[in-house]
Amino acid sequence: MARVKGGTVTRARRKKVLKLSRGYFGSKHTLFKTAKQQVMKSLMYAYRDRRQRKRDFRRLWITRINAAARINGLSYSKLMHGLKVAGVDINRKMLAELAVSDETAFKSLVDMAKSAK
Repeated sequence: MARVKGGTVTRARRKKVLKLSRGYFGSKHTLFKTAKQQVMKSLMYAYRDRRQRKRDFRRLWITRINAAARINGLSYSKLMHGLKVAGVDINRKMLAELAVSDETAFKSLVDMAKSAK
């Protein structure tokens, strides 16, 4: 049986990896072995950080809500509990946006939370 070299398949595979590694520092974008290792690591980081981003934004929103709530004389936990008791169903993203952009609307929500206790 004839020997099969498979050069085109190998070259295509290597070109695919090297294309993904464009822009990496040093030999990570030129040498196949190091490029392959870095591409695999980069894909792992991308997968992990797509989930991490959601956590980071939630932390940011909570920090902003807490800062605005304390300006209005209430802690974050008491504000959230007061809003839940008052039946106000608003997510943290919108609360943080109100805290940053529309202070009067946020103050009215704080007053509702205070009165609901």
